[in-house]
Amino acid sequence: MSSRRLIIAVNFKTYVEASGDEAVSLAKICDDVAKETGASIVVAPPMPDISRIASIVDIPVFAQHVDDVMPGGTTGYVTLENVKASGARGTLLNHSEHRIKVAEIHDLIERAHQLSLSTIVCTNNTGVSRACAAMGPDYVAIEPPELIGGDISVTTANPKIVSDTVTTIRSVSDEVSVLCGAGVKNGVDVRKAIELGAEGVLLASGVVKAKDKMAVLLDLVSGLDG
Repeated sequence: MSSRRLIIAVNFKTYVEASGDEAVSLAKICDDVAKETGASIVVAPPMPDISRIASIVDIPVFAQHVDDVMPGGTTGYVTLENVKASGARGTLLNHSEHRIKVAEIHDLIERAHQLSLSTIVCTNNTGVSRACAAMGPDYVAIEPPELIGGDISVTTANPKIVSDTVTTIRSVSDEVSVLCGAGVKNGVDVRKAIELGAEGVLLASGVVKAKDKMAVLLDLVSGLDG
């Protein structure tokens, strides 16, 4: 098992079940589980809910996306400065549902460091993972797009892509932590991810769509213990 801090990152996406008051409720559950278990949990709520959630929970709140523009005369964009001012401590970048250009990823990682914001860069294969790791993000999250939102975890359907990504990233940097996602639903999936060398998971529907979100989160956290 890695000696690094293991994390569970929960992406709320724009699901109705995790927007507005429901987003606040889910964030509070995540915060309660983190305090009860000592686990490191990160939440990425819809953009309009960042400020409200960041003001009432102690766990890190991340944006789901930011645009590679500077503050000022730009309308309809979200800047790193915007999300930091709203209380976010970091951001996802290049999620498979919101891809951005390589040059933008590089610029945003550099600017995020300057603003003391953490970055989780999502990738879809080992080649992209290598390139992004060289840019120095805090995390690279490997997520095969075809498995996202599915019922089979990447750790079962394609464990090799996880282990290969870990090996590839380690050849580039010892400072970048590796997460995996797509189809992750329970503690067994998390445990497998850790065994494959990852330092945590990035997931969404497995928590957001769950009837008993507290129970699911507790199960997921149990997988961090190996």
